[in-house]
Amino acid sequence: MTISDSKPLVSVIIPTYNRPVYLQAAIASVLNQTFQDFEIIVSDDGSRESCQLLVESFHDPRIHFRRNATNVGIAWNATYAIRAARGKYIASLNDDDQWTAQFLEKLVTSLETHSDLVLAFCDYSVMDAEGTISQALSVQQSIQEGRDRLQTGIYHPFYKIGLVDQAVFVSCAAVIRRDVIALDELPSAGVFWDYYLAYQACRSGQGAYYCSERLAQYRRHLQSENMLSGSRDTQAKIRKGRAGIYCYERFAADAPDPWIQKYFEREWAHANTTLAIGLMRDRQYATARPYLLRSLSRHPLNLRTLFALMLSYLPQSLVCPIIHLRDPGLLSRAR
Repeated sequence: MTISDSKPLVSVIIPTYNRPVYLQAAIASVLNQTFQDFEIIVSDDGSRESCQLLVESFHDPRIHFRRNATNVGIAWNATYAIRAARGKYIASLNDDDQWTAQFLEKLVTSLETHSDLVLAFCDYSVMDAEGTISQALSVQQSIQEGRDRLQTGIYHPFYKIGLVDQAVFVSCAAVIRRDVIALDELPSAGVFWDYYLAYQACRSGQGAYYCSERLAQYRRHLQSENMLSGSRDTQAKIRKGRAGIYCYERFAADAPDPWIQKYFEREWAHANTTLAIGLMRDRQYATARPYLLRSLSRHPLNLRTLFALMLSYLPQSLVCPIIHLRDPGLLSRAR
């Protein structure tokens, strides 16, 4: 198929922060695409050392560099990058992830072929910090997010696939139409900004195309946001809780089915508990308690929330050793 729309057709955004080695590999994977009608917007969120020289070393006029004067967080950084985009489509690539050579060609072609589709996404591989792909972890990830049950083709609607199963990985393995993105809403989604983009695509009422090939590569390493929010990083847990509260409230309000609404109401309750636990780790016990009570108003028998509420009334000298445990049983939650 020959694509003849005005160039650049695809705006590839790469938000980055303090990961120059990974960033170099991410940019290279975009330049290596079989589909070449793109621009790349590298948006540096105030890294300790600017990556501008690294970006310029590629000597490609399609690569544009912007840098925030201070660190503004991933949601604002991504928003600024999309705001600068000129393409018909937006494809996001985390600075520590990569694409295979046919990623853009296969996903953009499906969107150009079907004007009633809002998004195209694919399966992806999981690799370690050094870039070694794990077949076992890749399969496990596909099963966890429901892609093992999907066949290549069109899904309409895809609300459950995109938001409940979380099969659509927007920040690494999807291409979305630019005109459905409401940028004014995005910053409030915080670290869930890409999840919120999937929601915006779902609420458009249009369909999605899925390619079952693993056309992207997601890197698991200790400094990723997903790893930090599940560990002892207090601020990462607070960021995750705040993002969840904002997103799940909106997902529930727009849910097309009562059971999906109930699902996101429960997720909203869990997010309140997550935020409260983060605040308690930051020794903000009085600030945390209302979030626990909000959580119990929707999910009154949740042991994780009840245990955290009990801890919030104990002396700090007793609470600190428990609340800062890496995996303190009732204070942790599987996805």
